[in-house]
Amino acid sequence: MLVVVLLAAGLFGLLALNTALNEGSFELSRLQKRTTVLTDEQQGLQHQIDQNSAPDALAKRAAELGMVPAGGMAFLDVQNGGKVLGKPGPAQDSPPVKRSTAEPWPMKQQPSPSAQQSAPAPAATAGDAVVQINPGVPAAPAASAAASPAAPAPSRGAGR
Repeated sequence: MLVVVLLAAGLFGLLALNTALNEGSFELSRLQKRTTVLTDEQQGLQHQIDQNSAPDALAKRAAELGMVPAGGMAFLDVQNGGKVLGKPGPAQDSPPVKRSTAEPWPMKQQPSPSAQQSAPAPAATAGDAVVQINPGVPAAPAASAAASPAAPAPSRGAGR
């Protein structure tokens, strides 16, 4: 009877050990699949980084942002007392289309100041655009221009 009990206990022990090993094997298989998926994703992202950091891609993105190549570069040689090496120069914009010097919308002759004060300002709508006539004076938004048509222009010397 003692031998049968010992054999049964050994059999149940082997069964428990085999079950634990199989659970570990399934966990290992699942982790290997996850590692493969994450490795593929990492390689795809690295490939995308490599494509975006290529010189032609960087130049294209810089052109989209309105950047132009640098002009002549100069370097400071600190070891020789700050001597300037090279000839500095400004960046040169070379647009593909020749720019026109003509005004895009020729301005009509402006009425006299007394006619501007006596004429009521038209009501501005949400779709109206604000056109800045005098580049030295900041343009006001359409809503505030309609609210105060006779507001005096800010003086340039005040507060300096």
